[in-house]
Amino acid sequence: MKQQALLTRRKINWKENAFAYALLLPSLILLALFTFYPTIKSVYLSFFSSTLSVQKFVGFEQYAHVLQDEVFMKVMKNNMLLSIGTVPTSLLLAIYLAVWVNNKLKGTSILRAAFFYPTIIPMIAIANIWLFIYTPDYGLLDKFLGFIGVPTHNWLGDPHWVTFSMIIMVIWKEAGFFMIFYLAGLQNLPREVYEAAEVEGARPWHVFRKITFPLLMPTTLFVLIIAITNSFKLVDHLYIMTKGGPDNASNLLLYHIYETAFSFWDMGRASVLTVVLLVILLAVSIFNYAYLDKRVHY
Repeated sequence: MKQQALLTRRKINWKENAFAYALLLPSLILLALFTFYPTIKSVYLSFFSSTLSVQKFVGFEQYAHVLQDEVFMKVMKNNMLLSIGTVPTSLLLAIYLAVWVNNKLKGTSILRAAFFYPTIIPMIAIANIWLFIYTPDYGLLDKFLGFIGVPTHNWLGDPHWVTFSMIIMVIWKEAGFFMIFYLAGLQNLPREVYEAAEVEGARPWHVFRKITFPLLMPTTLFVLIIAITNSFKLVDHLYIMTKGGPDNASNLLLYHIYETAFSFWDMGRASVLTVVLLVILLAVSIFNYAYLDKRVHY
């Protein structure tokens, strides 16, 4: 009798599992085609010196050439500067905006929509808007600075200013997007804690530092991963605004991969750069989930 019940239960479990696997199958096929296969293919091609038709096995020799390349080092430095410049600033600005628009004020809905608006604009359109803002002499920025006596400047043509100009544009686009996550987090925080703090007479800054910010740490961890990943995924604006120039001063890793693969047709070198990008993003994810995640209280 018991064996019969066990067999029946196993049969039901198998049917339930088969149904679950059937539901997951389309996603698994898409993942295999557009994520796993390109990743494996990139790793394979990185060991070959290859152009369009000729392929020659070179092992790790190509990795050594890429890692010693001055352009690669410059591109990595630019990407690190962009990450350091955009990630902390975007997060802090997003928290500030979220706390502000979370209050019951007149016109809050309009403010929320205004801050989120840059997120829904395509990056190509944003690049064209900021290209107009940064245009020497006739651009919005130079016209504004002209009123206070600051001389005109070629912001995108100056190697010392081009990365900083890009950082401001990226912060403008990303802060509103991250604000939405913080706003959702704020609206799910327990009200009892704030009522207790109010009874105790805690000041707003003290409430934020001791209650709001610690309770928002899971949201911060999630947003941090997205922000770091995004800083290595930017490529559209470079194509429109600078094409990596002047003298690779604004070139980023993903655009360098695109240039190497489709302008110079060096697929082997582009594959090595792709593997480097994958390793960086994997290291960031492991650090976040294996180290930071354990220090966050949910």
